Amino acid sequence: MSDEKAFLTAYRAKDYPRPSVAVDLVILTIIDAQLRVLLVKRKEHPFKGQWALPGGFVRVGEGPIEQGEDLDEAARRELKEETGLDPERVYLEQLFTFGKAGRDPRMRVITVAYYALVRPDLAPFVKAGGDASDVEWFDVAVLSKLKLGFDHEEIVEMALSRIRGKLEYTNIAFDLVPATFTIPELRHVHGVVLGKPMDPGNFRRSFNRWLAEGRLEVAPGKRITSSKPAAVYRFKRARD
Repeated sequence: MSDEKAFLTAYRAKDYPRPSVAVDLVILTIIDAQLRVLLVKRKEHPFKGQWALPGGFVRVGEGPIEQGEDLDEAARRELKEETGLDPERVYLEQLFTFGKAGRDPRMRVITVAYYALVRPDLAPFVKAGGDASDVEWFDVAVLSKLKLGFDHEEIVEMALSRIRGKLEYTNIAFDLVPATFTIPELRHVHGVVLGKPMDPGNFRRSFNRWLAEGRLEVAPGKRITSSKPAAVYRFKRARD
């Protein structure tokens, strides 16, 4: 028997302090010209009856061979269990790890946060599940009045900062617009996410640059407007 195999055979994980690991999900969409985040009402302690982000513990195995699920796997599972959404139809990306002592009153819990972007047409299909008694889309502007459980307000703020920063140089808006869109429609989405109106002239210059870079392309068809039919576009690559 090799030295390493002998070491692993004799190793007892329970002899060492081990924090629990969770995943939390910042799920965002646009409804009625508002950027909204999905919150669940907890039906169990701690923070029973309060609004919080969907999430849960990462499943951990009992030994060195079967160690449980990967983080991304846990995030997809929690997304499905707590919202009913199909993970394959939602953009999901790891955000940050939150591990401040005392963030969970039960024990030492480190959470790996993810953010998800949901097309507005999928938002009505969300339903409460898991340890949630209710689920609702909240305008991000009112979160400070809700007193979210744990450190979830901090997690939401970091997710918003990340997404707003990536609007300019990635296709992250892909999952917040229809498959095809006009320039004003995309400008509206950017304005909603950033929380401020976009100057039409400046935005058109940015739009033309994205078009030249190959991020966008002209799509077939026209959009009927009150004045004249408008050209429609689509993202050339889903995401980058």
